[in-house]
Amino acid sequence: MATRIPTAVRNAACDAVVDRVDTGSGTAQGRLRIYSGSQPATANDAPSGTMLAEVSLANPAFSASSAGQATLLGTPLSATGAAAGTAGWFRIVDRDGGTVMDGSAGTSGTQLILNTTTISIGATVQITAGTITMPGSEP
Repeated sequence: MATRIPTAVRNAACDAVVDRVDTGSGTAQGRLRIYSGSQPATANDAPSGTMLAEVSLANPAFSASSAGQATLLGTPLSATGAAAGTAGWFRIVDRDGGTVMDGSAGTSGTQLILNTTTISIGATVQITAGTITMPGSEP
């Protein structure tokens, strides 16, 4: 039997996750970090690859959830390349630098949409969209 979660609960779960981005006292905003390589096995693991760029997020960082999905606010966002490489994944941290979530990055079909995955030192990379989605059912 599948586990099914109603939309109201999916929205509450999604809002609880994205609201964590805006917590802490270290800085004014949470931050989104773009990395090269493969995403770690879990969000508890240390980042893998090279951090290519970092951008401060709006506060709040995400919209209220609808249909179990929250949208990154303030897009497009621009970041300056801190290292050269190919973007493969992202990590969002709260105002104190604590991990909130990881996800895939690319130019389409990923949770974080970039104008390019090729990042160079000093070059601008644009984050055009981002979404976080809570599942509706599980087998």
